[in-house]
Amino acid sequence: MSIHTNLGAQDKPGVVAARQASFMVSYLDALTLVERLHRLLLDVIKDEFERLGLLDINAVQALLLFNVGDHEVTAGELKSRGYYQGSNVSYNLKKLVDLGYMHHERSEIDRRSVRVRLTEKGRNIRLVVARLFATHAEGLLDRQVLDHAGLEDITAALRRVERYWADQIRYIY
Repeated sequence: MSIHTNLGAQDKPGVVAARQASFMVSYLDALTLVERLHRLLLDVIKDEFERLGLLDINAVQALLLFNVGDHEVTAGELKSRGYYQGSNVSYNLKKLVDLGYMHHERSEIDRRSVRVRLTEKGRNIRLVVARLFATHAEGLLDRQVLDHAGLEDITAALRRVERYWADQIRYIY
């Protein structure tokens, strides 16, 4: 008697393997989509800045300003709080300070630590990005691309994947 004798058709090894293969294809499609969406977001911001004649700042830097908002943070906190996802944070911070979008000062307590915050010029860029995002949100609703419940479902699913990946990194060693 085979071990699979009492299994239903959906539980047979071939069916299980097919389901796993199908899931893998969907997973890879989702990964590609997440990456493509991020690149499209940067392109949309870049296009808006070009339209407005804001050519001295790139989309990654604009997102950094948007995410920092009214906070005063250290460079390390930019990554830990999720404000910046790139690998060259010091380059972008220096560029934003040099261009007058951010102010930086050494911590009185720990002279190795530098705290940054937006200048008035940086807050203006943040406002441009905020308006762009508000226009997008309104357009998604108006054109019925996505409703509130659908957006909550997507966000919840992405947070679960984020937690899973974070756990994989945390427990790799």
